[in-house]
Amino acid sequence: MPEEIPLLDSNTLRAWSNFSYPQLVKELCSLFISPELIPRQELNDLIDRAFTRVRHKDVVHLSRLRNGLNVLELWHGVTYAFKDLSMSCTGQFLQYFLKKRKKHITILVGTAGDTGSSAIESIRGEKNMDIIVLLPKGLCSQMQELQMTTVIEDNVHVFAADGNSDEIDEPIKELFTNTDFARKHNLMSLNSINWSRIMVQIAHHFYAYFQCTTSLDATPLPAVEIVVPTGGGGNLTG
Repeated sequence: MPEEIPLLDSNTLRAWSNFSYPQLVKELCSLFISPELIPRQELNDLIDRAFTRVRHKDVVHLSRLRNGLNVLELWHGVTYAFKDLSMSCTGQFLQYFLKKRKKHITILVGTAGDTGSSAIESIRGEKNMDIIVLLPKGLCSQMQELQMTTVIEDNVHVFAADGNSDEIDEPIKELFTNTDFARKHNLMSLNSINWSRIMVQIAHHFYAYFQCTTSLDATPLPAVEIVVPTGGGGNLTG
C-alpha cells in the first residue's frame, strides 16, 4: 500500500475521462493495491466478478435533470444501497486473500438497515467467512429487515437487538478493543471504517466529475459541486 495519497497529472485525468465506471474502479484500486499484493489481471477479474449482479449495464448511471442538476444513481446493486458497489468488491478482495492464506474470519456488523443486507450479500455462502449482523429491532424498514432475515446460508447469522444503531455498535466496539479476543477469533468489520470500501467509493466522485464536465483542456480544470446525502460519510470520505 502506498504511504501517501497518489497524485494524478492532467494527462492521466484526460485518459480516464472516457473510462467506464468499472474501468475507473480498476485504475483507482491499482494505485493502492500493488501487483505484488494482487496481480493486475487478477485484480481486474475480481472487480468484474463483483459487479456481475448489478442491474444497470453501466453499473453506475448519471441521470441528467434540469438546470445543470444531475443525480448519480448508485442504487442498481442487489440491495438497492450505494454500499453494494464497494461492498461487493471488498467481498471479492477478502475471498482472494482468505483462500490464498487458508484462513477463516468472523465479520461483525452493526447496521441501521442498508449496511447489514449489503454486507450479507457480498459474502453469503462463502466457506471461509462467517458474518454476524446486529440490527435494531423495529427500527429498520421492512424491506431491509427482510433482506437480512431471509438469507438462508450457513455463514450468515442475523440478530435483532434492543436500541438504535449507535447503541448496538457499542458491544461490537468493545469486542474489537479486546485485542486478544479479536485476534483469537479473526474478527473484522465491514462497516464504513473498512478502508477497502472507502477506496472503491473514490471512483464515484471521479465518474461523476468526468460525466459532468465537457472538457478537461481548460486551466484550471472545471469545478463541479457534489452534494452527498446525510449519512453517507463513508461515501464522502472517498
